[in-house]
Amino acid sequence: MDEARPSQTALSVALRRAAHQLYDEPVVFADPVAVAILGGEYAAALGRTPRRVDRPYSLGLRAYLVARSRFAEEGLGRAVAAGVRQYVLLGAGLDTFAYRNPYQGLRVFEVDHPATQAWKRGLLERNGIAEPEWVRYVPVDFERQSLAAELAAGGFDAGQPAFLSCLGVVPYLTLGAFRATVGFVAGLAPGTGLALDYGQPRAVLPPLEQLAHDSLASRVEARGEPLQLFFTPGEMAGELGAFAGH
Repeated sequence: MDEARPSQTALSVALRRAAHQLYDEPVVFADPVAVAILGGEYAAALGRTPRRVDRPYSLGLRAYLVARSRFAEEGLGRAVAAGVRQYVLLGAGLDTFAYRNPYQGLRVFEVDHPATQAWKRGLLERNGIAEPEWVRYVPVDFERQSLAAELAAGGFDAGQPAFLSCLGVVPYLTLGAFRATVGFVAGLAPGTGLALDYGQPRAVLPPLEQLAHDSLASRVEARGEPLQLFFTPGEMAGELGAFAGH
C-alpha cells in the first residue's frame, strides 16, 4: 500500500459495519460507535446501495464482516472471564472496540500501519470520540518492523496472556510476514488466544464465488492494496500446526 495513504479497505470495512447498524435486521453485531466514527465526512458513502437486492455478494460480504467481528469479541469475552487483561487488534483499522470497552482493567493495543492509524485518530478527534486511557496505539509495518519490539515499546507485557484478533489482515501479507506474526503469537504466555480469518485460493472456489473473488480482488488492487496470500483449510491447519507447542 501507499506508505503515506491510509488503508482504503479499512474504510470499506468500517462503512459496512456502520451500514449494518442502520439497515440490517436483525443486528447481529451491535456497535454504537460504528456510525459516529465516520461522521459527516463519509455520510454520503454510507448511504449508497445499502440494500440492493441485485448485489447479493455485497450484502453477503457485509454479513461476513460483522459476523467475524462478533466472533472475535465473543472470544475476547471468554478470555477476559478467564483472566486475560490484554487485547491486541492486529490491523485495527477503524475498529471501535476500544471506545466502547465494557471490561474494567482490560488494556487495548491497536496495531496498524502508521498512516492508517494517524487517519483514524484524526477521525476520532474530529467526531468528538475520546481516546480512553486504556488504549495504546502501536504503529507497525508488518513487512518491515518487529511486531514484538513495537508492542513491547507500547507497554504490552509478553509474559502475560493476551487475546489477539487478526481480521482482514492475512490476505494482504507476504508469507514471511504471516509466519512471523503467527510465530510471535505462538510464543506468548499460556492462556493466549487468537481470532483469525483468511481467504481461500481462487482455484478451489465454486464458479460464482470465483466471480465474487475477482470483483473484490480488482477493487482492492485498484486501491493499491492487492490480495496476495491465500490458504486452503488444510494449508492453514498446517501453518498453525507448525507452531504447536511453542
